[in-house]
Amino acid sequence: MNMNWTGVMPAITTCFDDKLAVDHAFMATHCQWMMGHGCAGIVALGSLGEGATVTADEKLAILKNLRAALGNSGPLVAAVSDLSTAGAVRFAKSAADAGCDGLMVLPPYVYKGDWREMKAHMAAVLAATDLSCMLYNNPIAYGTDFTPPQVAELAQQHANLHAVKESSTDVRRITAIRELIRDRLRILVGIDDMIVEGIAAGAVGWIAGLVNAFPQQSVDLLNYSVAGKHQAAFDLYRCLLPLLRLDTVPKFVQLIKFVQQEVGMGSARVRPPRLEITPQEAEQTRQILRLAQSRMQPSEAHSI
Repeated sequence: MNMNWTGVMPAITTCFDDKLAVDHAFMATHCQWMMGHGCAGIVALGSLGEGATVTADEKLAILKNLRAALGNSGPLVAAVSDLSTAGAVRFAKSAADAGCDGLMVLPPYVYKGDWREMKAHMAAVLAATDLSCMLYNNPIAYGTDFTPPQVAELAQQHANLHAVKESSTDVRRITAIRELIRDRLRILVGIDDMIVEGIAAGAVGWIAGLVNAFPQQSVDLLNYSVAGKHQAAFDLYRCLLPLLRLDTVPKFVQLIKFVQQEVGMGSARVRPPRLEITPQEAEQTRQILRLAQSRMQPSEAHSI
């Protein structure tokens, strides 16, 4: 399937059963549910997918399961993250063999190298397969910042680098990248509460988190923004912002999974070292959810 880096692409959460084993049956249902609401593809095993707590064998099983669940309805993207370059290269090849259509390439965890080292790491992973790739820039979470000139250099040197997920929280990065390379790369927003501003600056897609619980609203928000329906976009954005901001805090995985559970599409279970949120945090999150739903039109308030 051709990889089209556009639209709302959920960073799908990894569902666990009551023994904290991967719940493949639910993940297939969840994937199909989001695609049925207009999502453009699925991104698996990223930070929201708790990729760091999933074993190599589990990762491949998840990818194969999601590939079967998607069928021809949309592309599957695997997040490639590893402590070592060799490990990232091995996983990139395995993801291609599992039927993925694209890769979201992260810098290595823990070691925060300089540009020479990070460029070499990215070059090795990008060259490992023929798959279409997206660079994931998240200096806040990973401590490695790919600046616009560095992104431009990678784009000029690697033909299969087709997109960048920009999660620096600085919307000016989008215009800075476009100034250097115009439309050579598709830019996707990676921060939930920056989507309207990001689209206005030239982004064309959204690697989204809250979409795991509110897919239709997420798709509508992006479509309104792309179409220039500013009032409709603002009205829906105002409704969703209390929830979208849950994607921007340290416990974003636990919070988004809790919201999924509250709307009846998922479980709050997470793997240690994460723990489920406390009763006090749960009540605070319910209040945020109620506030967001109270602002929505009746047709928008529930995603099930």
